[in-house]
Amino acid sequence: MSLYLDHFGLREPPFRITPHTDYFFTGANRGPTLDALIYAITQDEGIVKVTGEVGSGKTMLCRMLLERLPENVETLYMANPSLSRHEILGAIADELGIPAEGKATHSLTRALQEALIERYAKGKRVVLLIDEAHAMPAESLEEIRLLSNLEAKAAKLLQIALFAQPELDERLAATDMRQLRERITQHFNLTPLKQDDVAAYIEFRLRAAGYRGPNPFTADAVTMIAKASEGLSRRINILADKALLAAYSRGIHEVGGNEVKVAEQDARFSPLAPKSAFNSKSLLWGVAGASTVALVTAMIFGSPPRAVHDTPSSDSAPPPIPQIEPSPQTAKRAPALPLRPDAQTQMPAQDKIRFAPLTRQHFGQYDQWIADAKNNHYFIQLLSADATQTGEIEGFLNRATSVLDASQLRAYRSSLSGRDRVGVIFGDYDTREEAVAAMQLLPGPIKAAQPFPRQVSKLR
Repeated sequence: MSLYLDHFGLREPPFRITPHTDYFFTGANRGPTLDALIYAITQDEGIVKVTGEVGSGKTMLCRMLLERLPENVETLYMANPSLSRHEILGAIADELGIPAEGKATHSLTRALQEALIERYAKGKRVVLLIDEAHAMPAESLEEIRLLSNLEAKAAKLLQIALFAQPELDERLAATDMRQLRERITQHFNLTPLKQDDVAAYIEFRLRAAGYRGPNPFTADAVTMIAKASEGLSRRINILADKALLAAYSRGIHEVGGNEVKVAEQDARFSPLAPKSAFNSKSLLWGVAGASTVALVTAMIFGSPPRAVHDTPSSDSAPPPIPQIEPSPQTAKRAPALPLRPDAQTQMPAQDKIRFAPLTRQHFGQYDQWIADAKNNHYFIQLLSADATQTGEIEGFLNRATSVLDASQLRAYRSSLSGRDRVGVIFGDYDTREEAVAAMQLLPGPIKAAQPFPRQVSKLR
């Protein structure tokens, strides 16, 4: 292996399949998903669910949480969910230092509650991270629901995050699981990497391993890896590693199509099994705050999001939006607009989606802007997401208002191929050239997500 590393000038193997947090890829929505998870776990009061195919990076995300959660958060990590109801309680008790031997289930539950209350009194939060949650027996899933009920006064004592394959969604759709699924207030989904993401992912791993030369993978090689891996990071790692070995065995420093063919033949991946039709709207189940992070454009912001509640009371006022002045070239200043907190742009009467306050605030800004906007003017498209992703849309707007002029941010709804979507746009410019110039002055992480200019007439 040392010869393999020396051949490419690597400090360590770049494509290990064992999760290593130094190799966490923040592109392809992974970074924003981690930020949203940290926010949801530290601020929310329901169960959080993260789903993704085998090898999509769920365990890596879980390891990152263990590193990144605040110091006042005590984490309990359960890697083997195939435990009975009593065994799960025993495992949690063991993590908390509670003697469990010989205790009946009800006594153990009471002891857990007392230990959690003690930590709560000291200002600590306790989070249970369950990996491979789709493998949990039905009775164990029921115990998770009961544990989520432990509370002191108005606060939950135990925050729970489930990491699972998509099969968990199908299990939760069953009638006998309705009580558990109604406890899940945040839904996140790790989608496979697209071809551009695969190229960035491969280069990132190489650089993290100490590689300093030009990217050894040709464009054809990346295309083949993206197709053969179906965008799953574990498969990408396996193929890239085998392709590097193939290049090394031939004494060359470029990885092309021939090397990837060798890697693909050796890996012998089976195509992903097609999933049964599963309507994404069923993820809502009428639950307050249901959201799934599956952004079309991935944004990375450094500022922490403010508290978000997807189901505000009807008489609650939206929070004030910070008005941060950008450079004159970034956006034209517009007079402050009186906002309609109840705005639900283009919302069908039968729509059950409940948007959070800041999202509704920006729907109102869009309504007032589009009424007088000139068709030949341009704006910058920042985000397009499924309308059911209410939590992520609100979180995005929270973060965006801290780095952009909030009065120039707007949210709108549209129907694309029969799917209800929400877009977030920025600015109002006389010409496309002005929009492009302003786009170049956006913060670096936003530009990395490839925003693009659009004409008002196209939006209408």
